[in-house]
Amino acid sequence: MKRIKILAVVGSLRKDSYNRQLALAAKEVVGDRAEFTLLEYGDVPLFNQDIEHPAPEAVTRVRAEVKSADGIWFFTPEYNHYFPGVFKNLLDWLSRPISDKEPQVLAGKPAAISGISPGMFGTVLAQDHLVTLISFLNMKVMNVPRLTVPHAMQQLDEQGKLELKASYPYLEKQADAFVKFVQEHLQEK
Repeated sequence: MKRIKILAVVGSLRKDSYNRQLALAAKEVVGDRAEFTLLEYGDVPLFNQDIEHPAPEAVTRVRAEVKSADGIWFFTPEYNHYFPGVFKNLLDWLSRPISDKEPQVLAGKPAAISGISPGMFGTVLAQDHLVTLISFLNMKVMNVPRLTVPHAMQQLDEQGKLELKASYPYLEKQADAFVKFVQEHLQEK
């Protein structure tokens, strides 16, 4: 079986965000079972139909990365009980058809969702909103297991870096399930 390509999309642009650190931990857990990369999209402009065609270079680049991935793993923070605006902006660009002949790039892609936050409920509300959106965009959502990590501050080392403790086995379980989910999707194609 070919080595699958997983693209991690982190909902925060902060370079050391908890969710970016969670994505990097997931990359370690996945190991050599998949090519695992993080999507960099800080240069994607605000969506505006006046600049939609031709798409800005940053949009063309992120669309190509999404298109070439076998599965998309979202890592979302929760801002005011929702996922971040910058994340929504990216999804708005990705939801648009590339041209009259080429549809949007998210349709049919397997998707997993994780998130970490300092609060006591993790990112459960943001994840629920995200599921609504990506389901509408016709992604194949792996609803079980999802990972929501609460109390981020209790899972940091002395330097403020994420050191998953109680949540680590759940990340392993989700990684195993998502690799299998993507592989099964590819076999069905």
